[in-house]
Amino acid sequence: MTQTAAVLECDLQAAGADLQRAVLANLTGRRSIRRYLPRPLAEAEVEEILHAIVWAPSAHNRQPVRVIRLEAMPWKTRLAQAMGERLRADRLRDGDCAELVEQDVRRSFARITGAPLVLVLCMDMSPTDHYPDARRQNAERTMAAQSVAAAAQNGLLAAHALGLGACWMCGPLFCPQAVVEALNAPRHWEPQLLLTIGHPANGGKPPSRHAAETMVWRPD
Repeated sequence: MTQTAAVLECDLQAAGADLQRAVLANLTGRRSIRRYLPRPLAEAEVEEILHAIVWAPSAHNRQPVRVIRLEAMPWKTRLAQAMGERLRADRLRDGDCAELVEQDVRRSFARITGAPLVLVLCMDMSPTDHYPDARRQNAERTMAAQSVAAAAQNGLLAAHALGLGACWMCGPLFCPQAVVEALNAPRHWEPQLLLTIGHPANGGKPPSRHAAETMVWRPD
């Protein structure tokens, strides 16, 4: 190997190591950001996030993820109101304190409408396999839901890599029909979660995670 080739190989190895460290830092450096600056995202930033979502792995590569993109305030308001109405009705039916319920409804409304970008991630079962028995069909639904979750993680990491803040909200799982109707989405789409995304107004809460050794079991 010539001296020039050796130097080039060394540089490539160093670049690879830098990339590895950057990827790992992105994983552990991400925070859930719930408040954003009133500044719209650049179209290139939105496209990068959507690109990352599309490239998430999915079971059997069926790609059952569908995304509803919201930036206009009227649509974000419609979504927040529909989800708030369902939240209020469910919590009051549970017998929760009306004042606390209203606080939660207002908090949810502010989080959704205060985000420059809201992405509602939905599950579409039409491209997946279909089975005559409940056991396998339930497994197929679980795989599709896992695929949506993988796409959401890609979106969160892409936002963080771009210097943006983002947060995962599970509320659509509790009111999927209300979300579909509020947004005039295809009726067979099943909302699973939403991501609020924007330029962060703060650094988010300090992270808290269990130690890896407390969560791993290795059979002997």
